[in-house]
Amino acid sequence: MAYDETLKTTLTSKFMNNNIDKTLAQASPETLTEQLNLFRQHLAELPASASELDKNRIILDIAETELALEHKDEAWKLAREALKLFLRLDAWQEAVEACNVLYQADQPASISALAQGVWLAVSFPVLADTTVAMLTHIVDETPDDSDGAAVAAMTACYITDLRSEDEKHESLSFLARNLLGQVAKRHSQINSQEQLDIWIEKMELRDPQVFLPRLSMIINIMAGEDWWFEREELRQKMPNA
Repeated sequence: MAYDETLKTTLTSKFMNNNIDKTLAQASPETLTEQLNLFRQHLAELPASASELDKNRIILDIAETELALEHKDEAWKLAREALKLFLRLDAWQEAVEACNVLYQADQPASISALAQGVWLAVSFPVLADTTVAMLTHIVDETPDDSDGAAVAAMTACYITDLRSEDEKHESLSFLARNLLGQVAKRHSQINSQEQLDIWIEKMELRDPQVFLPRLSMIINIMAGEDWWFEREELRQKMPNA
């Protein structure tokens, strides 16, 4: 179950294209600047009756474009403010997208932003491909011998089966399971399906009641004391609360 590096590129591109105008992925700086000006104009021209959610979605568009332009400080500032509003409005999808910008903005608290984004993405009904991509970031941030990468990759498989729609399930499941294969290979030199099955049992990755609490521990370590919301309050809003 070899993991092709292009699969991770495809997954990341798919996630980014969900949240950023598809023209931004490989756009020139000139095109990005033009798009940025259009977003700013759109924001300025919003009617007074526009909702705070609509306004901050545009602000997130601006933050993502600033990020594409490598204006990381500005991207952080905009996404951080938008996140506050998204959390207040229970806009979980947008909140996770904002955390993704904060993670990629490469600031001192970016790892904490990733941890909090993953917590939100796993806890609430966020799009499966968004959640898988956020979990992929955890894999990227962990050492090759880290059990945390294995937990994140198995959670990606679990979320895919739980949330992805029929027409998307096959492709996303392929990506998530190849992510798990990559983690197994770098962790324990796993190269076959038989070895993978044994490794999954050894790592105790079959039961979500076992590996999800382990993911929570990993998130706590990554976030440290720098939480931007009260988790106990948000737990009351979870679908099964």
